[in-house]
Amino acid sequence: MDLFNTSLNSNRLPFDGEVIYYGPIIPLEKTQYYLERLLHTIEWKNDEAVLFRKRIVTKRKVAWYGNERYSYTYSNSTKHALPWTAELRELKSIVEAKTGTKFNSCLLNLYHDGEEGMAWHSDDEEALGKNTEIASLSFGADRKFSFKHKKTKQTVSLILEKGSLLIMKGATQTHWLHRLPPTKKVKQPRVNLTFRTIIH
Repeated sequence: MDLFNTSLNSNRLPFDGEVIYYGPIIPLEKTQYYLERLLHTIEWKNDEAVLFRKRIVTKRKVAWYGNERYSYTYSNSTKHALPWTAELRELKSIVEAKTGTKFNSCLLNLYHDGEEGMAWHSDDEEALGKNTEIASLSFGADRKFSFKHKKTKQTVSLILEKGSLLIMKGATQTHWLHRLPPTKKVKQPRVNLTFRTIIH
């Protein structure tokens, strides 16, 4: 069952985790500016994964930035963080002021249109620690985002609007999967910034 909870700043998950949706926190007139800057100043690369000893290259592009040259491994692929750009520093400060949490890195995703998405997964890599907090900031096309409980299979979905902030924290990564389902209805690109804390 999909549950569309419309009250802002309330927990969107019924149990076993905490997901807070702040809605748009970037003024609408600034969202297009940031989208254009991110599209043209970020060092985008096609994402890679190694599954069953086979190297897969996705259409979706990614980039990894941080305070230091952190290494981050997921799907058997390792990335090394680049230095922050001016826009990423600005956006990090905005997110930190809103959440009261300090982040030291950011994984960015570029979806060229709605046909590019992300399969069910959890951000539970060892480098992020247990019960980590992840702040997701969206630009470009509005997209549906879904959660599925690992045991009960209950699903919860919401629409991530341009300029919006979503926080995943507590036991969310332990008990829930999340995904960005593909859709043929969306023709515009979406850039998603996921601010994280790498544990030294």
